[in-house]
Amino acid sequence: MKGSKITGIILIVCALGIAFAAGREFLKTREQEPIVKGEGITSMQRLSDYLPSLKGTRGDSDVYVLQGAEPGGSVLILGNTHPNEPSSFLTTVLLIENLKVEKGTVYILPRANASALSHNDPQEGSPQRYTIKTPYGERWFRFGSRATNPLDQWPDPDVYIHAASGQKLSGNETRNLNRAYPGRPDGTFTEKVAFAITEMIKKNDINMTIDLHEASPEYPVINAIVAHERAMAISSQVVMNMEFEDIQIGLEPSPATLHGLTHRELGDYTNTYAALMETANASQGRLRGKTDENLVLTGKDPMYVKAQKIGRLFVPYDENGHPIEERVGRHLTGVVQHIEVMGENEPEKEILLGGLPSYADILQNGVGAYLKEVKE
Repeated sequence: MKGSKITGIILIVCALGIAFAAGREFLKTREQEPIVKGEGITSMQRLSDYLPSLKGTRGDSDVYVLQGAEPGGSVLILGNTHPNEPSSFLTTVLLIENLKVEKGTVYILPRANASALSHNDPQEGSPQRYTIKTPYGERWFRFGSRATNPLDQWPDPDVYIHAASGQKLSGNETRNLNRAYPGRPDGTFTEKVAFAITEMIKKNDINMTIDLHEASPEYPVINAIVAHERAMAISSQVVMNMEFEDIQIGLEPSPATLHGLTHRELGDYTNTYAALMETANASQGRLRGKTDENLVLTGKDPMYVKAQKIGRLFVPYDENGHPIEERVGRHLTGVVQHIEVMGENEPEKEILLGGLPSYADILQNGVGAYLKEVKE
């Protein structure tokens, strides 16, 4: 009897210790990684400027504004719509810390769904963060979830009905920002975030919106641009320009019957040219092996090499993988090309950019070479 009591006490103490340690790790997910304001940042906004009810919530994300000395066109770049797609976020951080705008205005929303950054997808074994080596030491970045944190929006319905169209989807899509547009001011947490982004585009008359994403190697729409029909002329030219730089990329039309996505609803409900870009990210795929920081950064996975050999993938894949340098470089090149082509086609919407590395620069020097020092 005495031994049983001692054993019980030991087990209770161990359980409390494990719970305490796990609780500390969960609390760490609320900490946001630092972003250094580059010299080109001229002002800051928040999504609550466009929907006040977001104030004080995890939906109230920062908007970085870079306004040139001359008037011109405008573009919004969305990162972290899905925070388990790291090249999306890193591309926006690189832009914030390096870009200078001489003409026109660039809006950057690096944490489109900040709530989804505050947790991981359950049962996926994903890392909470990853680090990038820079000349000043390592910088850490959050690896999040595809969906809004259940602490901010719960429960999921059995069936998600898209408010604007009546389209029916799986219930968990209710927390997917890229199924929530154009959003509702009195809707769910995720719909409110989508509404604020839509309002920002309307009120600032933003000419183009580029949503940055990644896809698993077995997903058909990968290393591609998906464009609304009004943006197809621009994106078609971008594809050709990128091919001239030996960057293989496809072009897909936005499906008219698939609702809630940026490239469909933002093109329908605002005047913006709406496009979405995808790169190849093995760490979010279903065929992957061990999911760790190394997979996130190198994109190397022997399981995908085997899958390529039996024809199960939609992107070339070998022992070199698809490293973060390649993925960020593709996104950055696509963003710059979209902006340049829009200005060539419509001179009144010209935006002149400076301070950015080329695709070849990023491949050679790495992403960390273009991240700034974080000063306490």
